Amino acid sequence: MIAAQAIGQASLGEARSELLAFVVGLLLTFLGVRLNTRLIRARVSWWFHDIERGGTHVHHMVFGVIIMVATGLLTFAFAPGGLGLQALAFFFGVGVALTLDEFALILHLEDVYWSEKGRVSVDAVVVVVGASALTLVLGPPLVSGNTAGSTTSARSLAVIAAFNLACAVVAVTKGKLWTGFFGIWVPFVALVGAVRLARPGSPWARARYADRPAKLARAEQREARQRERASRLRLRFYDAIAGKPSSTPLEGPPHDRYDARS
Repeated sequence: MIAAQAIGQASLGEARSELLAFVVGLLLTFLGVRLNTRLIRARVSWWFHDIERGGTHVHHMVFGVIIMVATGLLTFAFAPGGLGLQALAFFFGVGVALTLDEFALILHLEDVYWSEKGRVSVDAVVVVVGASALTLVLGPPLVSGNTAGSTTSARSLAVIAAFNLACAVVAVTKGKLWTGFFGIWVPFVALVGAVRLARPGSPWARARYADRPAKLARAEQREARQRERASRLRLRFYDAIAGKPSSTPLEGPPHDRYDARS
């Protein structure tokens, strides 16, 4: 274990080793929780059922909050390093996964786990995993890929970061949320999103395309082509890892009270 820790820190660096532990804990827990809830939803007789105490369903985000609080207190109290901090990072990822898996319930203050609104939880997990993975591979955001040269001045890094952030903000206002998100780490991606046509209905399109019908028509045509293809891919991916949403409520405990056949 000590040898593996030394190798991991040598190849990744101490901070990245802890970030890797966080990502592993988050991903394993999220996939495990989704498998568990899908088996509950399918009413598999030999599988576990939802936890209830005194008639109150205990959501797994409750355990997630407890784990995050506990790992935070342990980190601040003992300030461990090395393998100890990596273990805490792993369990913090476990707590984050348990909480974000029910992020839609927190957002809407109702059990929308298997409804279309529940897809927000998967979006939240994808964003956190994506941000962690990009930081793990490319380094800190805004200046990723520009910190390798030791001769780069602080002023140059600040200019690069400001330009990168500006491009990401423009991409987001044009309705290109994922492009803006990934562009925080990859400047070229943010620049492409900033110079391309805005999506119809975005703040940029409403402000700048209202009196330019030709440009708005081009944006709508491009949106019709790309949106359909992207939506199909997104739905297939989300259905594979999280299960299909349903709009048909059934009687039963939370999380399995939606018809899996609809």
